[in-house]
Amino acid sequence: MILLQITTETPIDTTTLDSAAAESVTILDLLLKGGWVMIPLIILFALSIYIFVERIRVVKRAAKVPEQFMEKIRGLVSRGEISSARMLCSQTDSPISRMIEKGVSRIGSPLKSIEAAIENVGKLELYRLEKNLTLLATISGAAPMIGFLGTVTGMIQAFIAIAQEEGNVSPQLLSTGIYEAMITTATGLAVGILAYLGYNYLVSRVNKVVHQMEYISIDFIDLLQEPT
Repeated sequence: MILLQITTETPIDTTTLDSAAAESVTILDLLLKGGWVMIPLIILFALSIYIFVERIRVVKRAAKVPEQFMEKIRGLVSRGEISSARMLCSQTDSPISRMIEKGVSRIGSPLKSIEAAIENVGKLELYRLEKNLTLLATISGAAPMIGFLGTVTGMIQAFIAIAQEEGNVSPQLLSTGIYEAMITTATGLAVGILAYLGYNYLVSRVNKVVHQMEYISIDFIDLLQEPT
């Protein structure tokens, strides 16, 4: 007896593949579908990048102190060459040199007065280092909320479109309206996360500079208390 085995294969629906390929969207297409809320999110993203790059350059420049700077200051002050010490400080562009210059200019005054003068300059330098960091922190919190606002307004528009269909709601219409509304939330979260990471990184770098400023200022005060 001859057994005949008949195998059946499901034909591939090429029209489905073509339509799926046609409906594939790029990231740029998704961003364009986010609506008007994408405009402030893009502005916040550009602003956060600008603040991060500008602040990181300032902090790096502030952290650079010439080698043997304090050794030279120590030698000049111990020899009584106050004008040379001030000139050395003025030739060095850093928060530490400006603090030491203020202290050198007050040599001869009471020690408390010198400490107060150095502390006041340190506060001004800290303000310059932390400039716009609060704005970056605000962006990290505001961007997700703006994105969520865009999602809410997008969902409202999607449900209005569904209601206008009068019961003939297709799954494609429902899913399209939902994913287009969720684009703003995803974008807002992305901008907020980047701004938050940048903010914390800059804060850690500023803290390192502040500790360096405190250490060198204490070293300078100790220098003034050394017996001549």
